[in-house]
Amino acid sequence: MKSLHLTILTLCLVCANGVQAQVEVRSEAQLTTSSGEHTPLWLNANKYGLSSLDKTNGYLRVGAFRSLEQDSMRRWKRGFGADMALATGFTSDLVAQQMYGEIGWHAGLLTLGAKEQPMELKNAELSSGSQTLGINARPVPGIRLSLPDYWTIPGTRGWLAVKGHLFYGWTTDDGWQRDFTCSGKRTENTMLHTKAGYLRIRKPGRPFMLELGLETGCQFGGRSFITDNTGNFIMVKNEGGLSGLFHALVPGGSESVESDYKNKAGNHLGSYLLRATYDRKAWAIAVYADHFFEDHSQMFFLDYDGYGTGEEWDKWKRFNWMVYDLRDMLVGAELTLHRFPWVNHVVAEYIYTKYQSGPVYHDHTFTMSDHVAGQDNYYNNYIFTGWQHWGQVMGSPLYLSPLYNSDGRICISNNRFWAIHLGISGTPPPAPGLHYRLLATWQKGFGTYIEPYPDPRRNFSLLAEADYAFPQASALGGWSVKGAFALDRGSLLGDNTGVQFTIGKTITVNQ
Repeated sequence: MKSLHLTILTLCLVCANGVQAQVEVRSEAQLTTSSGEHTPLWLNANKYGLSSLDKTNGYLRVGAFRSLEQDSMRRWKRGFGADMALATGFTSDLVAQQMYGEIGWHAGLLTLGAKEQPMELKNAELSSGSQTLGINARPVPGIRLSLPDYWTIPGTRGWLAVKGHLFYGWTTDDGWQRDFTCSGKRTENTMLHTKAGYLRIRKPGRPFMLELGLETGCQFGGRSFITDNTGNFIMVKNEGGLSGLFHALVPGGSESVESDYKNKAGNHLGSYLLRATYDRKAWAIAVYADHFFEDHSQMFFLDYDGYGTGEEWDKWKRFNWMVYDLRDMLVGAELTLHRFPWVNHVVAEYIYTKYQSGPVYHDHTFTMSDHVAGQDNYYNNYIFTGWQHWGQVMGSPLYLSPLYNSDGRICISNNRFWAIHLGISGTPPPAPGLHYRLLATWQKGFGTYIEPYPDPRRNFSLLAEADYAFPQASALGGWSVKGAFALDRGSLLGDNTGVQFTIGKTITVNQ
């Protein structure tokens, strides 16, 4: 990891050397204080992991950034960022939030390091979050090759455009896992792979646009410390090397701990995305969907169920398949009012995750050939510590992050739920520079299939936030202030009430 950081710093220097440019320096101080068990949900969630559940927490943050946009007229583009925070009440006292260098050529971009990547096909400020590639956990350092903006496919008369990325990285929370879980399941030196592709269909000059997306992720490699069938604590060396890199990209192989029943190596998951937008001069309306899957049963809504018995118990003997329903999904709508700044955006979402291919899981055996692939157990995995980094889920924060677990287990203890979410934002014209947002979420949680709650747990979370950026021409130009009030009420997250204050300063330095 030290060599990786040195490489990133070297790339940053190379990117900056010999280029006339402006570097944006941002500094920020934040303080959060709460009553109850935790920081309220919306003072903690969807902040790229730079947040805390401790009732009193804060940080001092400083960063320097060179944007690629400064080379917009060049064939080659160069940029970098270094972003550090000194924190109290966090999972670590010193947070290297971002450290990256990047080089662009035409439409392509190579990024080396840890960088906060935006959420796709949703309003990042008002949405509850993406189910696979969200903005709730700390960035993972690694190598990312991408088409960050839509690139029009030649020969399609502007109708079709694509964007996407391919990423390999290394998680950085080994020390936190050892401290948090003591004697529970944990991992070391785990790698992360993500990839995504998005297709835009739009006739040039027309108001309707359709976007389709596929996002996938995989945790692989390193070592896992788990309990075996007899309850003994064992170390498992997961598939790494070139085969691990390949099987993260194209699912295959198996883990060394498996015997007769072979699953693909690594913890694979993903989402299908869809967004349809109708955009007029005064307003725009969009509807979108995000369907999550952990395996074949929700990826293809099919799984094979035609095995034999006896010596042929593991052979395909007949054409027979289990068919699964499409129930689990995030569906949302976004209204944009271009000419009404008091309310610029309104987002409404409904999230349902209770089905998970049903409550029954049975793998075919020597005597019973029936194969039922239920109990998908979203975000959890029996070898890896689930879809999390530094205790925060890497997808939607409505799945209960491991940081909430008082028993020291690194797992998602509530992944079966339904929720309704509402978000509103605006920029009132009487006060230029003023911006606000309101979030309200109602959730009913059922735990997991394996460990259901005896009674469903309910929760209501609220956020009211306003920020003000002083005019550049004023004596306080470059300064900004933000204040937020939030609360949780219910048995899922507890009764929490908190406030958060942030003050920031941005200056531009000419190289």
